[in-house]
Amino acid sequence: MTGRRGGRPLVPAYLSTGGVARPSRPHLERLSVLTAVGGATPAGLPAAQLALLDVLDDGSLTVVEAAALLELPVSALRVLAGDLIDRNLVLARAPIPPAERFDPDLLKRVADGLRALKH
Repeated sequence: MTGRRGGRPLVPAYLSTGGVARPSRPHLERLSVLTAVGGATPAGLPAAQLALLDVLDDGSLTVVEAAALLELPVSALRVLAGDLIDRNLVLARAPIPPAERFDPDLLKRVADGLRALKH
């Protein structure tokens, strides 16, 4: 979690996850949105999970944003988030899907209608 300028982190990512390599929630994507549930934090949580809850305290973040703030690989953050989701301390929702492509014909008709109103 703590890094050196221009070098490797002082704490390897696998230590922040307790040696766990795979998340308990494989569907957790890079753009999944994480939100802390709030309430009392249970005692005995690892420092990395406490840090994740801390960054989520002010609102919601995507997995990749939280990973960047904590200076962890996305894979490690997915493990941490999955454990917090299992403990009902964090909620996750799927990423917002990209908007469908607009219909150029519809835009042309709207523009033609607006020009007709102008005259």
